[in-house]
Parts: sequence; C-alpha cells; structure tokens
Amino acid sequence: MIGLLLGGFAALAYANWHAWPFAFLGLLFSIGWLIADGLDGMVARATGTASALGRTLDGICDHGVFALIYILIAASIGTLEIWALAVAAGVLHAVQSSLYEGERARFHRRCKGLVSAPPVPSRNPLVRLYDGVAGSVDRIAFVFDAVLQREADPAAFGQAYGARAAKPMRLMSLLSANVRVYAIFFACLAGNPRYFFWFELIPLTAILVVGLTWHRTVESRLLRNAETASEHSSQSHIQRT
Repeated sequence: MIGLLLGGFAALAYANWHAWPFAFLGLLFSIGWLIADGLDGMVARATGTASALGRTLDGICDHGVFALIYILIAASIGTLEIWALAVAAGVLHAVQSSLYEGERARFHRRCKGLVSAPPVPSRNPLVRLYDGVAGSVDRIAFVFDAVLQREADPAAFGQAYGARAAKPMRLMSLLSANVRVYAIFFACLAGNPRYFFWFELIPLTAILVVGLTWHRTVESRLLRNAETASEHSSQSHIQRT
C-alpha cells in the first residue's frame, strides 16, 4: 500500500511532464515505489504472512501504479489517440508482466530441481483470474516439469536446464518494472510520453513473444535429449539382458 501511494505521487508528477523537473520528481517517487515493491514479499515471507491473496494484491497494486501513470498522462494530453494508446499499452503491460512473472518463478524453481504441481483453483475470483493469466502457459510447461520429476537426478537436470534457459530469461528481464520506470522517465524528459506507449506496444511485446518461444524451444530440446538418453539406456539394458 505504501508502494501504491508512492506510485500515485509518481503519476501526479508525470501528469506535469511538460516541465522537466516533474519528470525527475516522477522518477524519484517511482524508485521509492520499486523499493517498496521489492520489500513487501521479503517482509511477508520473513513474518510468515505470505498468502495467495497477498501475492495477488501485490501484483494488482503493481499494475495499479502503472495504470495511474498511464491514465494521468493520457488525461494531460486529452486526445482520443493518446487514450487509445494508453489503454492498449495498459492491457499489454498487464499481460506481459503476468507472463514474465510466471516464467521467472518457473525458471528459479526448476534450476533447483523442483517441480510444480498444477495449482489448486482458488475460491477467490480475484486470485483465480490473476493466476489464470500468469499461468496461461502452464499446460505446455508442465510437460517439462513431469520429465524433470521422473529424472533420477532432478538437481543435475535442473542445472542443465538453467544453463540453457538463462539467455531467454535474461531477454525477458527487460519486461521488469525497472525498465518501464526508466522508459517513462526518458519519454517524459524528451517531451513526448507517446514514445513510452509505443515502446510498450511494439518492442516489449516483441520481447515477450521471442522470450516465450525461445524458452519453449529450450524445453523441447532438453526433452528430446532426455528421451534419446532414455531410449539408449533401454536398448543397452535389453542388449545386456
């Protein structure tokens, strides 16, 4: 909630983007929001108060900060074109961020050799909707998790996966809030917030598509290698028998 408040102040500052000092003020409040956003999960885990609802509210507050920024910037210009850009960028931002967070969590879990079972649907419709977007690629990704679970040495297989999946994840890290915070700042400092909306619509969407495709390609190659190794092992066993 403190982060959401700081983000609101950032949005008010960026609404006055015509004056360059407000761009710096917006950046200052945005950095404060990033710090709060990084601390909330750590505090929840340290105090034993982490929950599915808290995780969802965290994500919604993050989206809420950017929504405020988008809305106030669009209102400061007021044309139909800028409202269309802001709405389209906001929708894509929500999808990009949710999918990236799902990919990032999946990557870190697998690198430790851990698998994830299909989530139990929450009774809370808000949590269910949020998880539905973030986990929309799970039906494909769970195929890899099933193989990881059957491996004799899941930790070693996870390390092999991590070495190959690090590059697509590094690319998708450009979808983090940090990149958007600085992109908004530079667009407002340049005197045209439209630059940021187009950055959201085209380059960041392209990064998401390339990153997801690259990640799934890494999974497919590892699955083929595991299948080939299993076949060779079976043939060797038959020959020895």
